This record gives sequence, C-alpha cells and structure tokens, in this order.
Amino acid sequence: MVSKNVIPWEERPEGCKDVVWRYSKNPIIGRYETPTSNSIFNSAVVPYKDGFAGVFRCDNKAVQMNIHAGFSKDGINWEIEPEPITMQAGNTEMIHSDYKYDPRVAFIEDRYWVTWCNGYHGPTIGIAYTFDFKEFFQCENAFLPFNRNGVLFPEKINGKYCMLSRPSDNGHTPFGDIYLSYSPDMKFWGEHRSVLKVTPFEDSAWQCLKVGAGGVPIKTNDGWLMFYHGVIKTCSGYRYSMGAALLDLEQPDKVLYRTQPYLLAPATDYEMNGDVPNVVFPCASLHDEEGKVVIYYGAADTVVGIAFGRIPEIVEFVKNNSI
Repeated sequence: MVSKNVIPWEERPEGCKDVVWRYSKNPIIGRYETPTSNSIFNSAVVPYKDGFAGVFRCDNKAVQMNIHAGFSKDGINWEIEPEPITMQAGNTEMIHSDYKYDPRVAFIEDRYWVTWCNGYHGPTIGIAYTFDFKEFFQCENAFLPFNRNGVLFPEKINGKYCMLSRPSDNGHTPFGDIYLSYSPDMKFWGEHRSVLKVTPFEDSAWQCLKVGAGGVPIKTNDGWLMFYHGVIKTCSGYRYSMGAALLDLEQPDKVLYRTQPYLLAPATDYEMNGDVPNVVFPCASLHDEEGKVVIYYGAADTVVGIAFGRIPEIVEFVKNNSI
C-alpha cells in the first residue's frame, strides 16, 4: 500500500555508505507511553486517512502481552490507546486468547487485516479485521500451534490470500524457517510451502539459527521485497538482525535473491540494552511513490525505532549481495 501521506523521512547521514540508516532521534516510542506499559515494541503501522494508524505490542508491568491501537499525524509521534483492543466475533465464535503479541497489519481490498502471535494452547497466528482501528473483529486462528510471525501479502495472489509464517515450538524456538500458506476465505489455510531457510553458519552466520518474516512485503518490478529478521546464538545469547529478500511475484515461495550481509544489526544503546538485549526486529514499513521507505522495528524488546532507505537501492543491494 503506497502511502499518499507524507511519510517520516531523514536523509542519509553524511559519510554513511549503508543502504538503510537509523533515525537520529530514535527511539520514537518509549517503553512507558501508556500508563501501564513496561515496554512497547514489535508493532505495525499503516497509512490511514490523513495520517497513520497502527497496532502496538504493549507488555504491561505484570509482563502480560497484549495489543493496543494507536494513531499518528506524522508517523513519529503516536497516541496509543491505554487499554488493549477488545475483539468482537468475526467469521467464527470468539476464540480464547492467553496473550497477543508481535502484530502486523495489511490493507487488502476494503479493510485492514491484523495478524499476531495468539496464545491458544501455545503460540499460533491470530487474525482480525478492522475498518477504523476502533472496532476489531477476530477470526479463526490460521494454524495449529505452534507458529509465529504471521505476515499477510497486501493483495491476493492467484485469487487467494497469502500468508508467511514460521512454524515453531512452545518455547524460545531455537530453530525456524519461513513458510507460506494460502486461503480462499481468510478462514481455512493450506497449500503450505517452504520459502526461506536458515543459512549454514559459514555462509551467513547472522541468520544461521532462525529467520522470520518482518513487515508486509512490498511489491516491486523485481519481486516482492520482504524484510526479515535473522538470528544467531552467540556466547552471550541470541542476536536478532534484519535482512531482505526478493520473492517471485506470482510464486512467492520462490526466493529470487536474499542478502548475505545484514541490512541492520544491533549497534546502538537502545538496540543492545533492554529487556532482551541485541534485538532489531522489523514489523512494518511505509513507502511512497518516490521509492522512499521507512522501516519500523522493535529494539531490544523494549522500544520502537525507525530506519530509512530507498527501495531501488535496497533492491539492487539484495541482488548484488545475495547468497
């Protein structure tokens, strides 16, 4: 969804050679932006009316995980609802949920679809839709437990809804590849296909343990541009970084290119220090007709930061630095 509104932007710093660069005033959302929050991170935003709307992961001071709606005029300064989203029944009866976290948002046809990691006898992918970010209608869970990182494509492919996900386990998943599934009606999912696997350590160590889809893929002439996170386990723990891949437009389970080097990795204080150190976790992006893109990411599982780039440059980087 190309934004018709003016997206946040800051030019590449002088002397910087990277194709993705951080906002100089990061983090844009602190951990205490609601009265009860312990942390706000791994959240998703979209263009909405004359500004922007989003769904935010807000862990409270009991460290209960939930999702809240929020609005912004400029994509940087956000007003996040103090209470979690209350769901109504959508295409099924209400489904019990022990927790909700790591949302993504995609506009498809006439409504905004929200996916998140939903606690139903373990983590799986919850789905809801909204027209106004005030009323939300919860639908059937997409998959059996255990699963995380459910990300919808912004349009139907070959007449079907299409979702990326990462099958997992019930713990801190020490493994994980990206898969793709199709649905005719956003209720029943099948035709599961392998998309992106972890890499051998010697080929690209930053993504050798697990990978997971980031924000909604961006359609380009060269393929679907997908930002994703990759994980390595070091002697001091897990380290999450961001890469990118290009997927075939008609068969998005076919990877055309993927980055060997990362695009963004923990390097600043707010990325290296927090509730979970050393995390850069992309969950959303905004882009405009000029090819500018702003990437929203969770930092150290504590706050939200943004980074900038130009889609043509990123596409060329992915193609020229592919495994």
